[in-house]
Amino acid sequence: MKTIEFTYHLNDIETTANSVLNLLHEKAILFNGDMGAGKTTFINALLKAMRSDDVATSPTFSIVNEYSLPNDKVYHFDFYRIESIEEAYNFGIEDYLNSNHWLFMEWSERIEELIPENHQTITIINLPDNKRLIKTTVNTTNTTHINAKTKSI
Repeated sequence: MKTIEFTYHLNDIETTANSVLNLLHEKAILFNGDMGAGKTTFINALLKAMRSDDVATSPTFSIVNEYSLPNDKVYHFDFYRIESIEEAYNFGIEDYLNSNHWLFMEWSERIEELIPENHQTITIINLPDNKRLIKTTVNTTNTTHINAKTKSI
């Protein structure tokens, strides 16, 4: 695994989302970042890059939102309010994890033992002046090229 970094201004979020989408080779994506870092905002930009007509909203209280794609769907989870694995089982997490659809998971550390083995991570860090730093894990055996705007660490 390799980590690719993108620094962008919020005005350029759609371009960055398109670049990150090209690096996603797994359908389970963990979104990490502090409260208010822009995880749901970036997920909304990813949905647009995936040609969805849906608008992402934070599933903090519903726990999961479903978005339509042209030939697939995305399940967007926010596990912030989950206090135990039993709560995840109670809302049927295993059905979602076994669905073969996209899984966008915020606060996934709360269900750590259930995270699919094949996943990628996107970490978002708030920077001054409406900028963000995104760190994306990439399996280098699946990557044929890396966008010139990216910086690997």
